[in-house]
Amino acid sequence: MIDVYSWPTPNGHKVHIMLEECGLNYRAVPVDIAAGDQFKPDFLAISPNNKIPAIVDADGPDGKPIALFESGAILVYLAGKVGRFLGNSDREKYQTLQWLMFQMGGLGPMLGQAHHFRIYAPEKIDYAYDRYTNEAKRLYNVLEKQLSQQSYLAGEDYSIADIACFPWTRSAANQGIDWVEYPHTKRWFDAINERPAVQRGLQVLSNLRKPLTDDKSKDILFGKTQYSKK
Repeated sequence: MIDVYSWPTPNGHKVHIMLEECGLNYRAVPVDIAAGDQFKPDFLAISPNNKIPAIVDADGPDGKPIALFESGAILVYLAGKVGRFLGNSDREKYQTLQWLMFQMGGLGPMLGQAHHFRIYAPEKIDYAYDRYTNEAKRLYNVLEKQLSQQSYLAGEDYSIADIACFPWTRSAANQGIDWVEYPHTKRWFDAINERPAVQRGLQVLSNLRKPLTDDKSKDILFGKTQYSKK
C-alpha cells in the first residue's frame, strides 16, 4: 500500500494519475493546503519543503518503507517500481527525463505564476501579468512544436513526461491560452484526457477542494504564513 499525501492541484494530479495508470494500491490522504495542513509537523517530516504531493511506500526498494517528496521524483520512482512510462531503452529514458525536467523547471512554475498574476493577485500588475502570460505562450509554443512531430512529448509512447505536463494544461484559458492557436497540443491534451486512468486520477480528492475566496486561505497560500519559519 502506498500512502499519497496530496490535494487536487496539478502537482497532486500528476501522482494520482500515475498511481491509477500503474494500477498500484494506494490510499489518498488529504493535505488541505488552503487550511495550512502542509505546515503540520507530521507532514513536514516526509515533505520538508511543505509542498504536496508526498508518498510513503511501505514496500520500498529494499523492502522497507520509503518516503518521497517532489512530484517529479515520485513519478520517476513509480515508473521504476512498475517498469513502465519511462521508456524501454536508455535513449528513451533520457528523452523522457528531459521533458519531465522541462515541466518541473519551466512549465509548472511559469504557468503557476501566470495563473497567480492573472487570477489571484490582489491587484493587477501589468508587468507581471504580461510577463507570465507571454511566458505561458512561449512554453505552449515549445509543446506545440514538439507535438507537431510526434504523438507524445518523448516520442510515440505515453510517458511520465506527458503525465507531468498534462494537469498544468487543464487551466489553459486562465493562463491566457487559446487552444485554437495550438492544435497539436490540443490533440495531445484530448488524447490524454480520454484515458480512463486519467479520469480516475482527476477525481481523487476532488470533492474536497473549494473555491479560494476567503482572506485567511489566501494568506496561507500566498501571504506571510507561507514564508514564516517552520
